[in-house]
Amino acid sequence: MEGRTQPELAGRRVLVVGLGVSGRAAAQALRRRGAEVVTLDRRGEGADHADASTLDLGSIDLVVASPGFPPSTPVLVEALGRGLAVWSEVELAWQLRVDRAAGGGPAPWLVLTGTNGKTTTVGMLEQILTAAGERGPAVGNVGPPVVEAATDPSLDVLAVELSSFQLHFTHSVAAQASAVLNIAPDHLDWHGSFEEYAAAKGRIYERTEVACVYPVDSPRVEALVREADVAQGARAVGLTLGAPMPGQLGVIDDLLVDRVFHAAPEDPARSRSAAELATMADLAHLAGRGASLPAHIVMDALAAAALARAHGVAASAVRDGLRAYRPGAHRIEHVRTLDGVAYVDDSKATNAHAAAASLKAFEDGSVVWIAGGLAKGARFDELVVDCVDRLRAVVVIGVDAAPWDEALGRHAPSIPVVRVDPTDTGTVMSRAVQSARRLSRRGGTVLLAPASASMDQFDSYAHRGEAFAEAVHALVGVDAEPVTD
Repeated sequence: MEGRTQPELAGRRVLVVGLGVSGRAAAQALRRRGAEVVTLDRRGEGADHADASTLDLGSIDLVVASPGFPPSTPVLVEALGRGLAVWSEVELAWQLRVDRAAGGGPAPWLVLTGTNGKTTTVGMLEQILTAAGERGPAVGNVGPPVVEAATDPSLDVLAVELSSFQLHFTHSVAAQASAVLNIAPDHLDWHGSFEEYAAAKGRIYERTEVACVYPVDSPRVEALVREADVAQGARAVGLTLGAPMPGQLGVIDDLLVDRVFHAAPEDPARSRSAAELATMADLAHLAGRGASLPAHIVMDALAAAALARAHGVAASAVRDGLRAYRPGAHRIEHVRTLDGVAYVDDSKATNAHAAAASLKAFEDGSVVWIAGGLAKGARFDELVVDCVDRLRAVVVIGVDAAPWDEALGRHAPSIPVVRVDPTDTGTVMSRAVQSARRLSRRGGTVLLAPASASMDQFDSYAHRGEAFAEAVHALVGVDAEPVTD
């Protein structure tokens, strides 16, 4: 395969830890290549072992770890101590990738990560690639497992969204272009520290071939680019909401422009020119009801454009793809307008960084904010300080009330706060919505942007968002506007 050698797996005994979606895909891919697969899952559903103590790691040649298992998991610690290779499903996908049916070797990977904005950006990237006439699905942390896409010869390119969990045990991926959108404290319980979390994100830049994309206002992310060992000729590509310097993508008036891939390096006019990619009007459909176009949406669009342009996509395809993109559910999703109040579901805002971006899209003093859930050790002082001017009132849900009581008491003492009793989980959202309605005023917004995980009272952030929408639709009002788009 054009100088590449795939690992010899036939007859090797491979332990797959975790039988979620990616674990099952990994096990299937391994079996197709003749490996003897042993599976471990603590739930025991369909697994060979539910308890690692029944395993003989001495007979194992390779371990493939699913994202749900942190590196502190005893079986992974023991495997590493024995000198066994531990791969993520993403690493397995890279090792097993196949040549494209159309020729030219394996499909290149356009890879991105970040604390927030990953799913929006990879969705935009997928639409841009489609507009360019290429088969480039969004895979990884969203969509199909990477190993399924990497072994599909019909695909032209992969738009790969990766979490820090997936990156931790990924060792050899060499993306055509890579991006870290942002870094804020999250998943510290999994990684052990913010430094380890950031280091996992930074792995995405290693061995990048064409472009390492980063926000110029983040020294921490820029440092990850500088520290990465990249292919010769790979360039650092900055993103800014202001006018871009040469080597950057940014915004001039209401235009998204490219000053990186717009001209050949030897073109004498290169430093004085730029390529128009899209206008703000092309993104206007992504503003929530009653909100301005959030700055983070513009940054996501610039990141998707940079990755696509590094792949060689025309500027017109960037414009067409951004126009075609529609966000998924529970991401600043307008549910209903009732008696002049907009109800907006941003249940996907599971950390403080995401919630702040959501709140800042609304006018001062207009938001009744439904927040709270499983805090995972997070504190919310900085979030409340940054966004207190947007708040009319706060309704707190979830089991972790203390950090909210402390942050709101210190930094928003004049803002009305309603604490929803968490003991009746089945009615918590309907009670929260009813409280929020009583606190709202015509022209304002009731915003679910919890800044917390959902697993204390809901199955997932999607379940939480669905409960919010159900509670909103159950309200009866004089002036109800149905959702028509």
